Amino acid sequence: MPPTSTVPPSAVMRRARTAVGACFFVNAVLYANLIPRFPEVKAELGLSNSALGAAIAALPLGALLAGLSSAPLIRRLGSARVASGGLTLLAAAVWAAAAAPNWAALAGALLLAGALDAIVDVAQNAHGLRVQRGYGRSILNAFHGLWSIGAVTGGLIGSAAAGLGIPLPLHLGVVALVFGVPALFGPRVLLPGSDDAERADEGTDAPAPDGAARGAARRTALLAMAALGVLAAAGAFVEDAGGSWSAVYLRDELGAGPAAAGLGFVALSVAMTVGRLTGDRVVDRFGQRRVARVGGGLTAAGVGLALALPSIATTLLGFALAGLGVATLVPAVYHAADELPGLRRGLGLAVVNWLLRIGFLVSPLLIGVLADAFSLRVALLTVVLAGLVTLVLGRVLRQSVAHG
Repeated sequence: MPPTSTVPPSAVMRRARTAVGACFFVNAVLYANLIPRFPEVKAELGLSNSALGAAIAALPLGALLAGLSSAPLIRRLGSARVASGGLTLLAAAVWAAAAAPNWAALAGALLLAGALDAIVDVAQNAHGLRVQRGYGRSILNAFHGLWSIGAVTGGLIGSAAAGLGIPLPLHLGVVALVFGVPALFGPRVLLPGSDDAERADEGTDAPAPDGAARGAARRTALLAMAALGVLAAAGAFVEDAGGSWSAVYLRDELGAGPAAAGLGFVALSVAMTVGRLTGDRVVDRFGQRRVARVGGGLTAAGVGLALALPSIATTLLGFALAGLGVATLVPAVYHAADELPGLRRGLGLAVVNWLLRIGFLVSPLLIGVLADAFSLRVALLTVVLAGLVTLVLGRVLRQSVAHG
């Protein structure tokens, strides 16, 4: 493993790190404002659990349709411009979802929001990994920690707005102006030039592999990518349960009030924030494989506790344990995918991000259908299963993190 750099980062690199962190924060805060208000959306539009789940599933569907376009967009425009412009458009799409007059408009707005979110996600992670290479040490978990802070902030604002009875279009319109417009200035503080600038001298002394070796390396990389995709999808199930269904579960099945119903998502996000902000040090000490597998067990145990002993308190505790358990999983998968040998630069990151979105597509549909067929409590057992999958499959991650 290359040694961690002890050279202080330049002012340009520090400024870029702050700007990337702001991108992650804004990306999370926009959609998180809508999540605590899904029960109101469901009631105002007269939707069943399945109909709400289908509308929410438009978000990952849009991400799947547009996700792979992120690579050519970034090559053409650069990750800085793609991330900044995409965030402003995402703010407008979330407002459109809040103002939707019917199911079709809601699903259409969420479809567009999902497409923009996927493109922004790849762009901000690509730029974050570029900054990480400039630092010479792991900082990616911290970026995802700032995403979690944005999710907590958005969840709290959304819960407060629901408690105060602020109209949805007004609430999300103000959010779009406050957070979306400033994102346009991102390219002025992010890193200039090619996204591969810090990779320019990589591999110049290595002999070129022959055709057979390249084919074997590519097959190995594809198998590794498939395993990483399953891990990413498991993480998506956990995050989507907190984001899309915790408020509905707390309000409809446990009788929580409008403000308290949003706290399930907040509990998961706060714990995830703590896990990500401390994740770089924890992973360096114990290894990403061990951290991921222990986290999978913690997720299964936490949500299992919440479902076995249903109450507002145990549900908040269960989602908090799940958030802590899944905290470093997606950053670890992204990092591992970006360093897969035998693939073109950026392809691993884009494809695993796309596979992650499959998890976000399947999760709300599956949970919504199971909730209507049985109950939402039974449907949330899928999150326990996701934790167990992570416990078993987490062994494919490297024990040590190589800082590229």
